[in-house]
Amino acid sequence: MVAVRWEAFLEQVQERGEYPTHAEADRAARTVLALLGAHLVGDVRAELAARLPETFALILLNPLQAAEPLSAERFVRATAAWIEGATEQTAAWDVGAVLSVAADAAGEELTRRILLQLPPGYDLLFGRPQDTTSHEHRPQNR
Repeated sequence: MVAVRWEAFLEQVQERGEYPTHAEADRAARTVLALLGAHLVGDVRAELAARLPETFALILLNPLQAAEPLSAERFVRATAAWIEGATEQTAAWDVGAVLSVAADAAGEELTRRILLQLPPGYDLLFGRPQDTTSHEHRPQNR
């Protein structure tokens, strides 16, 4: 599997996050991936990095240190703290835009392995809601 090109990755983030500029999409991507990198270890982090553009791969592999794994809610709050002028609402939007594009780049199997390393609740941030009762069955349409 080939890494996504930087421009393509950023365009997807920009589109999903509805950012007016590439610079804003880039800032969100850098912040979210730096925080995510602190939560992933070993092969999972290396494999995700291999599928990201080099700039973002390096950020993922040299993360901001997290003292402990943050819950999904606290991850959003930490993102807000790193992005100037962000609120929890805008940060949730940023996180969702970046992580859903990262999940597309990773593919379903790697995304599943990423989610196993993270506290509960991240599936929604990645735009991949899981059925909490069972991992084998897809959620039924309500």
